[in-house]
Amino acid sequence: MKALPALCIMASLATPALADTQPSSRLDEVIQRGQLTVCTTGDYKPYTYLRQDGSYEGIDIAMAQSLAKSLNVQIKWVPTTWKTLMPDFLAQRCDIAVGGISVSLERQKKAFFSQPLGVDGKIPLVRCADVQRYQTVEQINQAQVRVIEPAGGTNEVFARAHLGKAQLTLFPDNVTIFEELLANKADVMITDASEARFQQKLKPGLCAVNPERYMQYSEKAFLLPRDDVAWKSYVDQWLHLSTVTGIYEGIVNQWLAAP
Repeated sequence: MKALPALCIMASLATPALADTQPSSRLDEVIQRGQLTVCTTGDYKPYTYLRQDGSYEGIDIAMAQSLAKSLNVQIKWVPTTWKTLMPDFLAQRCDIAVGGISVSLERQKKAFFSQPLGVDGKIPLVRCADVQRYQTVEQINQAQVRVIEPAGGTNEVFARAHLGKAQLTLFPDNVTIFEELLANKADVMITDASEARFQQKLKPGLCAVNPERYMQYSEKAFLLPRDDVAWKSYVDQWLHLSTVTGIYEGIVNQWLAAP
């Protein structure tokens, strides 16, 4: 029998040790620790909202709870903001981020997205008396128009890209920002159609402008660690089953169904 080269023998002996040092998937880590860490802003109804008692509610909150249940683990909520969402995520403070997160190429450069939850484009939210004044980007992109947006999210990105002539104010609180419109301290907020629809139900006097005609196409998804294919595959399969079995639709209808 011909002897194996010493280099081959060393390589074969080293292989098991190298395999042992390979990092496991976030899927394995979550199950092992018995806890799913979830980043969320808590300021974006109907997807995520932090109640005064410290608990969370919303479409994506219920979905995250469903994901944890499928894994037989507990949830640890990790508060974040739209401005710090990506830094917090890249610092590995959470296994997944939820809460009405829009898919964007800039975020895709740094993280994975789950399969999309649905289409939800940008539209104006205005005082109902002003609906006809703010139908188009051209009507809004005027020096006298006061645009207000939360800092750090895709709403701000849209405003800076398309509304350079308007007066842009970045507001620090995405919960009370709508009061600025009602108080006539701002004229237009560009936001997702789902949020605009929800807020017009919640706050009489505010109207979503052409909610079926988006100014910019957008999709919602969950944010996942980049390059962890096993974790993304599990989340995508769970989402698929949640969709085809009607679980997701049932949760959405609790928040967005017509009264």
